[in-house]
Amino acid sequence: MRYIGQHIRAIIEQYNGTLPLAHFLKNYFRQYPKLGSRDRKLLSAMAYSWYRCQKGIGLPDSTNQDDNNETRIEEQVRVCMKICGNEQMLAHWTAEAELPEFSLNLNALFPVDVDLSEGIDKETWLGSMLVQPNLFIRVRKDIGKVTSLLNGAQIPFTFITPNCLSLPNGAKIDTLLPPDTYAVQDASSQHTGTFFAPKKKELWYDCCCGAGGKSLLLKDIESGVRLTVSDARESIIHNLKDRFKLYRMELPVAHVTNVADQLLLDKALGSKEFDNIICDAPCSGSGTWARTPEQLYFFDPTTINKFSELQAKIATNVCSHLKEGGRLIYITCSVFKKENEGVVAELLKLPDMKLVHAGLVNGTEIKADSMYVAVLHKGSK
Repeated sequence: MRYIGQHIRAIIEQYNGTLPLAHFLKNYFRQYPKLGSRDRKLLSAMAYSWYRCQKGIGLPDSTNQDDNNETRIEEQVRVCMKICGNEQMLAHWTAEAELPEFSLNLNALFPVDVDLSEGIDKETWLGSMLVQPNLFIRVRKDIGKVTSLLNGAQIPFTFITPNCLSLPNGAKIDTLLPPDTYAVQDASSQHTGTFFAPKKKELWYDCCCGAGGKSLLLKDIESGVRLTVSDARESIIHNLKDRFKLYRMELPVAHVTNVADQLLLDKALGSKEFDNIICDAPCSGSGTWARTPEQLYFFDPTTINKFSELQAKIATNVCSHLKEGGRLIYITCSVFKKENEGVVAELLKLPDMKLVHAGLVNGTEIKADSMYVAVLHKGSK
């Protein structure tokens, strides 16, 4: 199947990381309709395996010579597939060829001297990049019906919590489960809800709401909170509202604004203050790179400082709209200390801000994302 080798080389040579890999592959396959579903599945596995570990593999000199680029890339692809547990899929491509000897240097995947948050070490974090994380769902209602449908479709699942199920990545549930019974949400993301402790009629603000994962989690915990959300992207706010309508929830007060700009934030919110603010800040996403290994492969380390500065600015700005006695719940999906403990240290310089809790949610053991959560209290007492 020589054309498979031609296609994977073309994918590697053309892809530059500016688009999510999944979007790039979808566009690429559209150009070649003769590629069947098995071919597309194999090429996708090859591409993801490549970006997971290619930088860390070492091969004998004879297979690393630039004068035989075609052979060199194919050898590396096959080794990457083996390392990532996809070796059986190679039978469709190169059944007879033997794999060369190889070594794997995890540190070469991210050869950057950067401090990680307490609760995870670099070897564990990089080792998690070699495997695709699981699919996690939060069951909102009818747990018996959901599990019965999964069993009937022979989709294996594991309970992480009474409402959090772990399923094989790629499990076809979108046409199986009633859409209002569940939400796709990583286990670590769901765990952040244990720090919310909302009370009826409290004023809550999700300042970087995205498509609404944390907001929906909050409302499922306590539907009686009065919620305001904001995001800089109007299309994202539209998506959030669609999800609220799907779950038959009252729409929150929504603002399209840049919370990194204090003037724009104050213009949107006026003098309004909140009992609790969720700040799920924009970040490197390093705790989720096992799902998107291309971000690890193409990551620019200089952006860590930029993210940290942006996070501190956003969190500092929204604290001006936090009531005396209120709480800021600061969240990232990063494992980098500068984006986590570093930002919290800046927030503790603000008047009357005190740390209640801070720590990493390490999801590597259950093939989930890793996140950081800090809870800060505003008040002299």
